[in-house]
This record gives sequence, C-alpha cells and structure tokens, in this order.
Amino acid sequence: MRSIVVFLLAFLGSIPALLSAQERPRMPLYPEGAPGMMGDVQSDRPNLTLYKPEKQNGCAVVVCPGGGYGGLAVDHEGKQIGEWFNEFGVTAFVLRYRHAPYRHPIPLNDLQRAIRTVRAKANEFGIDPKRVGIMGFSAGGHLCSTAVTHFDAGDSNAEDPIERQSSRPDFGILCYPVITFTQDFMHKGSRNNLLGTDPDPKLVQHLSNELQVTKETPPVFLFHTFEDTAVPPQNSLVFYLAMKEHGVPGELHLYEKGRHGVGLAKNIEGTKNWPRQLHDWMKVRGYLGQ
Repeated sequence: MRSIVVFLLAFLGSIPALLSAQERPRMPLYPEGAPGMMGDVQSDRPNLTLYKPEKQNGCAVVVCPGGGYGGLAVDHEGKQIGEWFNEFGVTAFVLRYRHAPYRHPIPLNDLQRAIRTVRAKANEFGIDPKRVGIMGFSAGGHLCSTAVTHFDAGDSNAEDPIERQSSRPDFGILCYPVITFTQDFMHKGSRNNLLGTDPDPKLVQHLSNELQVTKETPPVFLFHTFEDTAVPPQNSLVFYLAMKEHGVPGELHLYEKGRHGVGLAKNIEGTKNWPRQLHDWMKVRGYLGQ
C-alpha cells in the first residue's frame, strides 16, 4: 500500500512538469488553408505560438526564428525568446513561416499576415495595436528587415477584417541578420533558398534591404558579433548606416565573442548583455508602457 501511495505522489508531482513540457497550441494564420499551399502537412500551414505573460504591459512582438530560409530554429530563437519576453510583460508570438521549397513572397506574406492578425485581435490578446514589433534571427532577421522596408496600410475594402490592418511593424529587432543579397558578405544559402539559384537581378536588388530603407522605416535595434563568419557583421552595419542616412532611429550593438546563432548568448561574456540592452532600448522608446 505504501509503495502505491509513494508512486501516486511522485506521479502527481510530475504533472506540472509534464504540462510545461507540452508544446503550446499553434494558431493557424489561415484557418481555411494558406494561399499558395504546396501540400497539406504542418510545414504548409504557417502559424503562431502565443507566449502570454502573467502581467501584460501591452507590447507585443512577433518572433521569426532563423534557419537560412530552409528550416526554423524554433527552440533557441523561438521558445526561449518568447519566455524571455514574458519575464518583463511582453506578449510574444513565435511565427512558423513557410520556407524552401517556398520562395518569395511566401515568407513575407506569412509575416505580414501575422502582424495583421495580432493587430486585428489586439483586444483578444490583451495588447496595444500601436505597439506591435517584430524580431528576427539570421534569415528570420532578413525576413524582418524586409517587413520593416516593404509594407502597406492594409486593404480597407477587404472582407477579411485581418486584411484591413496595416502590415507596418511599430519597431523591428534584427539579431545577427542576413541583410544584403548583392554584396560579397551576403549569405548565399539564404538567397538561394528564398529566390533560387538564378534570380532576377531586379528582385535581388529589391530584397537587398540596406537599399530599401526610407524615412518611413520604423525604429530598429540590431546586434551582431565580430566572430560571426556565417553571416558577417557587415550585414548589420550597412543596414544601420542606411537607417542613419534616412533619419531612422535605432541602436546597433556589435560584440566580439560568439559564433553565428548565439540566441540569448547566456554563457558568452559580453555578448550575453544584448537582451538587457534590448530591454532598455524598448523601455526608452516607450514600447513597454509606463
């Protein structure tokens, strides 16, 4: 009898751990099926995973993991980021966007749909539709740099209320991002996956986002590392210089240590400070509320 009681107590004690280990539910961006679907498996259905803090401050961020437009690093560039945002009241939405064999404009369409969805359902999510930012890592950073330079005000005549919303983010966060598709420090794998191996030169220029910054680009925070050889830090530098040229406010942080894909960089001295500096930037700009 005693052994049964001990077993039950141990099992009951493990329930919270089991629940926390379960994957959070995914919200489809297109409940009736995504435009341009090539199949009908999970990777053909873009979706959002909600990370809602106990005490919300009204700010929301759509998080785009990296993966070279050929996969998604949904743990250290998704789940961990969503949980970190929750620590100081930001509601996070980790986006699983479509990637190769899907090509442009499918990933951008998915991110823009995510931004519109969060705004359209702001009351449901408990967030401020005027404080909706985006965050991207590596190729997800390229996707976000595209979204902060290519956007529209929404279609006021659309039957779908989501499509009436603006796709312009209120701010962007680019983490060791792919930016250029024209210069010798570009990430060729991301370009090939997104545009193919023989893309139209005009499209290459259109998606080299250091060339697309305007005064309408929202404020942007960037960070990169000196030791990143996969996506060299010049990518962040050219985007920041374009921001400066066009009067777009923001911050650029370059750290010495850390290979490509450091995520939160918790164990890398110096580089581990980037989340704190991002928090401070968001606070200074008023995105975290009063």
